[in-house]
Amino acid sequence: MSISASGSSDQNESHAGGTAPTSARPAGSDVTISPLPPTFITAPVEDDRRTAGLTIGVDVGGTKVAAGVVDGTGTVLATVRRPTPGHSAAEVADTIAAVVAELSDGYDVRAVGIGAAGWIDADRSRVVFAPNLAWRDEPLRDEVARRVGLPVVVENDANAMAWAEYRFGAGRGRRDLVCLTVGTGIGGGIVLGGELFRGAFGIGAEMGHMRMVPDGHLCGCGNHGCWEQYASGRALVRSARHIAADDPAAAAAMLEACGGDVDALTGPDVTEAARKGDPAAVRCLAEVGRWLGDGMASLVALLDPDRFVIGGGVSDAGELLLGPARERLREVMPGRGHRPEAEVVIAELGAQAGLVGAADLARI
Repeated sequence: MSISASGSSDQNESHAGGTAPTSARPAGSDVTISPLPPTFITAPVEDDRRTAGLTIGVDVGGTKVAAGVVDGTGTVLATVRRPTPGHSAAEVADTIAAVVAELSDGYDVRAVGIGAAGWIDADRSRVVFAPNLAWRDEPLRDEVARRVGLPVVVENDANAMAWAEYRFGAGRGRRDLVCLTVGTGIGGGIVLGGELFRGAFGIGAEMGHMRMVPDGHLCGCGNHGCWEQYASGRALVRSARHIAADDPAAAAAMLEACGGDVDALTGPDVTEAARKGDPAAVRCLAEVGRWLGDGMASLVALLDPDRFVIGGGVSDAGELLLGPARERLREVMPGRGHRPEAEVVIAELGAQAGLVGAADLARI
C-alpha cells in the first residue's frame, strides 16, 4: 500500500481463520481491547471471468483521475482522464461520478472500483487520510455510490496495482507475492495465499515507511530513515544532484540531459544517462537498487514470498535497477544458500494497473 484510500459496498469480506479473536484486557486496566482479524480479499473461484460483466475502474491520484471499462479478463475497453480537483472532497467525488457517467453511456457496467491514494478504514468505506487530496475521514464509497447509482468498492491504489499484477500481470500463477511501486516514494501491496492482505485496520503494507536507518533522512511521514528515503526516485535524484554539484565532469551525461541545471535534474534524466553508459548515473541507480534489495530481504524474512513485482517510474531503468537489487537480496537474505530465492521481476501492466485492479476488485 502507498499512503492511500479504500472502501467497499460489500461488508462480507473473507478473513483469515474461522473464528473471531478473543478480547484482551491489559494487566491493571479496565479497558478491553478487541483486535480485528486481518482483512483479506479473495478472488472468485471461477476461471471464466469475462462472463462476470463489465466494471469501471477509477485510479485517483494527486494530479489525475483515470478511469476505464474493464472486462473479466483484465482487458481495458475504453478510458477517460480528467485533472484531479485537489481542494474539495465533494469536487473529487463529482469528478469520479462524471467519468463513470461518461463511460457508462457506452457500456452496460455492473459496479465501480476506485483505487485511491490514501488510507482506507477496515470496512473499505471511508478514506481516513490522503496526503495529496482533500480527504480526511471522507465517506468516499457512499458519496460516489449516491452519485452514480451503482455498487462501489474503494481500495488503496497500490493494493489495486498489486491485485492487477497478481490476476493479469507479472504475478500470474503465484500465490505469495509482493508488489512494490518505486516512484517518488515506495508503495506496495501484498498477496498471500492468493488473497489481498490489508491488515486489521485496512492500512497495512505501508512498506515504504519501514525504518531502515535510525536517525536517517527525514521522511514526509514524520519519521527518520524510512525505506523510501533510500530506495526511490527521490533518493535517486538526491544522489545524482549531489554528484553533479560536487563533480560536474563525472556527471557530464546527466547534466547534458537536464540542460546543465543541477536543480532541474530528474530521475528519467539519470536513467537516460545510465542507458548511455554514464558511470555516475549507473552508480546512482545501483545504490538505489542495493537499498531496494536490503528492504526486500526484510520482507523475505517476514513474508517468504515467491516473487517481487517492481513497478513505478524508477522501474523504467530495468536491469540497471533490478540487477543490483537481486545481488543485494542474495547477499543479505536470511538463510541465504539454504532456502529458495524469491524472483524479482518488472511489473507488466504499467500505468493502467491501478484502474484494472480496482475494476477487478469491484467484482468481488
